[in-house]
Amino acid sequence: MSIVFHHTPERARVWSEKFAECRPDLPFYAWPETGPKEDVRYLAAWKTPDDLATLFPNLEILFSLGAGIDQLNLANVPPGVKIVRMVESSLVEGMIEYVLWAVLSFHRDMFRYARQQHDHIWNGSHNRPAKLYRVGVMGMGELGSPVLEKLVSFGYDCRGWSRSRREVTGARSFAGEGELEAFLAETDILVCLVPLTDATRGILNHSLFEKLPKGACLINCGRGGHLVQDDLIPALDSGQLSQAVLDVASPEPLPPEHPFWNHPCIFLTPHIASAAQSDSAADTVLANLGRYEAGEPMSGMIDIGRGY
Repeated sequence: MSIVFHHTPERARVWSEKFAECRPDLPFYAWPETGPKEDVRYLAAWKTPDDLATLFPNLEILFSLGAGIDQLNLANVPPGVKIVRMVESSLVEGMIEYVLWAVLSFHRDMFRYARQQHDHIWNGSHNRPAKLYRVGVMGMGELGSPVLEKLVSFGYDCRGWSRSRREVTGARSFAGEGELEAFLAETDILVCLVPLTDATRGILNHSLFEKLPKGACLINCGRGGHLVQDDLIPALDSGQLSQAVLDVASPEPLPPEHPFWNHPCIFLTPHIASAAQSDSAADTVLANLGRYEAGEPMSGMIDIGRGY
């Protein structure tokens, strides 16, 4: 029985040391080394090898190194293999920091001031209190709910939307397709944190933008596939949206000629909102392995039918 780590050499070194200390009984291999392939029961990876089904015939668990699994080719995962996404504190903390920065930057007009600096314009405006900004978070899961809690603590008028009903103290809750329009109608700053599934691919589109109050801000920290790119610039140019903050794109990186690079109302970051720290991510997988071997439920188990 062994585990294979399929990611960067830098992360592999951290994981190797952690496993040597905590699980010396479990052989650890960093890709492309695998040891005897028939012994591999566990694979930790961001993306999987194309021939996964034949490469590791006795694989039992695939640990995703991300908070989601959309980067994995599930068609290559053999039936019966359990898929576990990363649920780890630094992922949550990083997302809270990023969303709070983006919301505060829009609230305090920092994006406008950056454009003014570029044009050598000195023109300030009166500050508005946080309570006058209605912030809506799409996706109230492991990331969205803590983000909402922090925004509530800063005094924003908060609401959250998810496929099934979730509750966050101090925020209004909306659920399902039937309540999406009402959620959007009172959202000045929209934060996308839903998982990328067949149901949510392309959800950030012209129709959705039209349901937001005029001049709304879009913050996409989910996946590039959530956004219909051709619909964003017309929404910004018409004033329906006044700002977009995009930490994700499709493809990544965007090609040099892509219009998002130069649009004055789009702020791009290179998929840095949140990432698991190597040592704590290894601790998370070690804890899950302990649960699995004890016959207990693992945290982050994926329902393949739902895609999250």
